[in-house]
Amino acid sequence: MTIFSRLAPLALLAALASPAGAECYADYKAKQDNPLRLHYGVIELSDAACQDRDRARAEAETRIARDGWRLLSLMSTFGSDGLSQRRESAGAYYLRY
Repeated sequence: MTIFSRLAPLALLAALASPAGAECYADYKAKQDNPLRLHYGVIELSDAACQDRDRARAEAETRIARDGWRLLSLMSTFGSDGLSQRRESAGAYYLRY
């Protein structure tokens, strides 16, 4: 038996153990009242939320609400290739939730 034939099953198991979906993110706008505060942020979404805009919105709303934020708009969803261009704009809210 060659080394390749011995390692092939291990390679297959490693591939199957990796995450099934691609990374998914969304950018959003949120607010707090009294006093009025606004922020723009980037959030990582679950694979299930990424497949449906309503699920993505619900997931983002739930997670930012922990700190008293209310979601104003879910602007877009995107893959990891869109992260770097949004990092500076999101500031402290870049992948915070």
